Amino acid sequence: MDQNTFDSTYDDKKEKNKSVIRDFIEAIGIALILAIIIRTFVIQAFKIPSESMLDTLLVGDQLIATKFAYGLKYPFTHKYIYRGDDPKRGDIIIFEYPENPDIDFIKRVIGVPGDVIEVRDKQLYRNGEPVKESYVIFKEPDQIRPVRDNFGPITVPKGEYFVMGDNRDNSHDSRFWGCIKREAIRAKAWRIYFSWGAGGFSDIRFDRFGMKIE
Repeated sequence: MDQNTFDSTYDDKKEKNKSVIRDFIEAIGIALILAIIIRTFVIQAFKIPSESMLDTLLVGDQLIATKFAYGLKYPFTHKYIYRGDDPKRGDIIIFEYPENPDIDFIKRVIGVPGDVIEVRDKQLYRNGEPVKESYVIFKEPDQIRPVRDNFGPITVPKGEYFVMGDNRDNSHDSRFWGCIKREAIRAKAWRIYFSWGAGGFSDIRFDRFGMKIE
């Protein structure tokens, strides 16, 4: 093999290696961009850290929430690109914690704008009528505390929502810090994709995988 042929073969291999590296970097870059777009506009992953939504959601449940259910926002703002459906009673939503917007909270929508909400001896009343809630549990059924078990009545303001946890005796919610603004709502809970208890890998709850949240 003469020197020119050797140089040509070497250059071809070098260029091929560069092409492979370039394709790999481009693929990684595209994947990262898509991941950012999906995370910003489409879905949000959320892990349940507390018992406030028992027994609907368990500590260690990891879920996917849809960010487009109520509309899409410009990144890092409360301004909508387009406004989707309004939250409905019974929706489980992820939102900015009013006392620290950097923290995500998850609760159930109990009252929509215009609803009159009242709690009397643990019983929820909406617009003067008792509400039957099959998902609610009480850990302290015989203890009656102010605010937690006797609250209101209040009228939910326009553009705001009253939220509560399903574990009514152990939930820090709108009874204590008021209604949340629609713009503070980040996503609607959709499905559980993974779940494990305090035992870690030995306590994986396979029966909850794919469970729809409602």
